[in-house]
Amino acid sequence: MSTIQSSISLAELVISRPELAPRFDALGLDYCCGGQRSLGEAVVSAGLDLTVTIAALQVPSQAAEPRQDWDGISGLVDHLEATHHAYLNAALPRLVALADKVAHVHGANHPELVTVSELVHDIRADLEPHMLKEERVLFPMIRELAEATEAPAFHCGTLSNPIRMMLSEHDNVGELLAQLRESAGDYKTPEDGCASYHALYAGLAELEADTHMHVHKENNVLFPAVIKAENALSAGARRVDDGTVPHGFTDGQ
Repeated sequence: MSTIQSSISLAELVISRPELAPRFDALGLDYCCGGQRSLGEAVVSAGLDLTVTIAALQVPSQAAEPRQDWDGISGLVDHLEATHHAYLNAALPRLVALADKVAHVHGANHPELVTVSELVHDIRADLEPHMLKEERVLFPMIRELAEATEAPAFHCGTLSNPIRMMLSEHDNVGELLAQLRESAGDYKTPEDGCASYHALYAGLAELEADTHMHVHKENNVLFPAVIKAENALSAGARRVDDGTVPHGFTDGQ
C-alpha cells in the first residue's frame, strides 16, 4: 500500500482506496464535489492536524473491500443506475415519511426535527428529478457515445453542457446534506429518542454516505471519462469504450 501524500487529491485517494470514503465523511472532508482539492488543502481548511490525519488514514481498513469491475463508461452508467439510483428510489420516500413521523412525535422537545424534515423533503425534491434527467437524457447519450465510432451530433452540442448542469446540481445537494448533518447534530440520537428516531438518523447517515460516493463516481470518474471520450472521437479516435474508466475501481457497494 502506497504512502498517502498531502499533495494527492481527495478524489484520487478514494479512487485508489475506496475504504477512505467513510473516513473522509467522518472527518468532514468533501471528496465528491470538492474532490479536486489536495488532501493537504482540505485538512487545513477543516482545521485538522495534517500529520495526525495522514497517520490515521494510513492505517489499513479492517475489512476487505469487494471489487467492482465496469466495462467502460457504459458499464459505469449501468452500475450507477442499478446501485445508487435504485438505492435512492427506495430510501427517499421511506426517509421522508420517517422524518415527518419523528418530527410530529418529538418536535415539541426537539424543534430542530422540523428543519430536519424540511431538508429531507428538499433533498428528495432535488434528487428525484435529477436522476430522471440522467436516466432519460444524459445516460442514453453516454451509452450512444460509448458505441460510436465518430462523435455523435447531440441536440445539446457537446456533453460538457449537460454535465455542467449535473455538476451544479451535485453542488446543491451537497450543500443540503451539509445543512442536514448540522441540523441533526451529526446524527446523534438524544437519550429520549425512540426506535424510529434512531432509525431516522441511521438512515440519514447512510443517505449521506451513499450520495457522497454516488456523486464522487459521477464527478470524478464518469464525467471526466465521458469528456475525454467525446474529445477523442472529435479528434478522429475510433475506440471509445476501451478502458477510459479505470477497471477494478473498488468500493463498498
